[in-house]
Amino acid sequence: MWQNKTRPNKTAKVPYAYTPSEDDPLVLVPDPEMVRWVEDAMDSLDQGHSSRRVAAWLVEKTNQKISHQGIINIWERHRGKGTAQPSKRIKQLAKKRRQTAPKTKAEKQLATVKRKKLDAKRVLNMTEKKLAKLEGTDEQPTSVSEDLDFNAVQQISQTQDVIFAPNPGPQTEFLAASEREVLFGGAASGGKSIGLLADPMRYFGIPAFNGLLLRRTNDELRELVWKSQELYLKAYPGAKWQEKKSQWTFPSGARLWMTYLERDDDVLRYQGQAFSYIAFDEITQHATPFSWNYMRSRLRTTDPNLPLHMRATTNPGGPGHSWVKKMFIDPAPAGVSFDATDLDTGEVLRYPDSHPNAGQPLFQRRFIPSKLSDNPYLSTDGLYEANLLSLPEMQRRQLLEGDWSVADGAAFAEFRVTHHTVDPFDIPPDWKRFRSCDYGYSSFSAVHWFAIDPNFETLYVYRELYVSKHTGRDLAKAVMQAEINDRVPYGILDSSCWHNRGQIGPSIAEEMISEGCRWRPSDRSAGARVAGKNRMHELLKIDEITEKPGIIFFNTCRQIIADLPVIPADPKGSDDIDGRYTSDHAYDSVRYGIMSRPRSGSPFDFGTGVPQQTYRPSNATFDY
Repeated sequence: MWQNKTRPNKTAKVPYAYTPSEDDPLVLVPDPEMVRWVEDAMDSLDQGHSSRRVAAWLVEKTNQKISHQGIINIWERHRGKGTAQPSKRIKQLAKKRRQTAPKTKAEKQLATVKRKKLDAKRVLNMTEKKLAKLEGTDEQPTSVSEDLDFNAVQQISQTQDVIFAPNPGPQTEFLAASEREVLFGGAASGGKSIGLLADPMRYFGIPAFNGLLLRRTNDELRELVWKSQELYLKAYPGAKWQEKKSQWTFPSGARLWMTYLERDDDVLRYQGQAFSYIAFDEITQHATPFSWNYMRSRLRTTDPNLPLHMRATTNPGGPGHSWVKKMFIDPAPAGVSFDATDLDTGEVLRYPDSHPNAGQPLFQRRFIPSKLSDNPYLSTDGLYEANLLSLPEMQRRQLLEGDWSVADGAAFAEFRVTHHTVDPFDIPPDWKRFRSCDYGYSSFSAVHWFAIDPNFETLYVYRELYVSKHTGRDLAKAVMQAEINDRVPYGILDSSCWHNRGQIGPSIAEEMISEGCRWRPSDRSAGARVAGKNRMHELLKIDEITEKPGIIFFNTCRQIIADLPVIPADPKGSDDIDGRYTSDHAYDSVRYGIMSRPRSGSPFDFGTGVPQQTYRPSNATFDY
């Protein structure tokens, strides 16, 4: 416990980590910020770190001098023998001294020589520092804490003259990327965090540079700050870290803020500020894209030498998995630059007609995947890989394989892009075809076309139409246009489309049928949704004999491929998907299709050899 203290007069020395009270200068109260660093230092002593190196690290953090004996004295007062909860280090140090103490005469002589050597080295270092100070040189002494294991960054290069050298492959690609917004993500420990710290270093020599690096919470930020201290102080002698401001300042005047953004409301802290570089570490920890989109509005500069960049790193999974996947993963293959799209409509973001650049894309995005094998400092010994291999399947796929096709709590975790998608091919003319549709005007309409392989009764989803703001007639025309070269005998449409609008107006289904686009209603009976989900599970299974699943998607059906692996299961434990999930249009369309009992012989032949009429025409006028 850190208790208040008193001092005899105002000029008396203030103990370390204490500050005079505002009410009474003779009363000394613990400084919360200083206490936090001192507690971390004592934790490091408990872990067995050298007191000299811990003291040096503490000086760097607080900008207040303390000797190694000083930190030992504090540690003794708070965690020594006479404290309520004495540290385990007391026994550990005593045991270590007994084990390492020289026993023979030769061992004692060797220990004496080594001690003298260390003493001489320490005196030499102190002399060199004094000499450099007297000569007024600008050289900065090497930090004595550079090899202290405070989750410090691994040694990046074996060459002493090289401060940082990116790993070949994705880390190098990330640092060289020119797109406005880039996501560096995938497997755990693929070099993402150190790459994110190194990325803005090229601008630290430009006085106008003002960057921002964000984590969701301050606690999560701590390790990143430690890594930055290892890197930036070596690369830019004279750089200073200001803990209270959460800010790096560099000799040129450039600044980099490293702080938190926990809630959406926290973006208001950055109102009126401008940054040329904004980065999010572990972006999927943000449940919605609100923070990312808002911070884009803070991205501006008046210096032509400073490009505008937003960068993010993350692993798959987390509360923001779906929107990050939709923004960066789904629009284009990994590593390929693409025009930024609207998250809701999927349309390319373009300049308005009134702008001089009317019709041109606003900016580009890119996703750069990372793998454990990209980090040679962790991948070679196989120890960390073994840890990841031991994880449950979903976590293993996310953290080891960097697989974005599965999310936490996914309803269809068995879906694999490698197993359930194929490149398009020409559908044989004898394969039976049909379509399905989930209609929506203000949201989206999803239409899917199916073909049935007669050899294995495998369903191939070979075409997809995903549009919004289409009336029934507009959608019917789009469907018919897509089927110019197809023979599609029937379609399954959401049965709610047969509901009449008003007293005499035609239903959406009747409007579509009047355009020549024929449909029959989907099954809306009790339990139809659960039955459809169970059927999807059956079709996604890999047959042991054919080694093929029951349903395969052409990789051009991007919406259903993007949605299917992230659709959440009902958290209440029912056999349905989460009822709160709103982006289920593509899934509902496919569900209608697979529940229509498709067969290769005839879409209405269920084994009797007699066509079965399983629906009633909604209106005899259309005879369908």
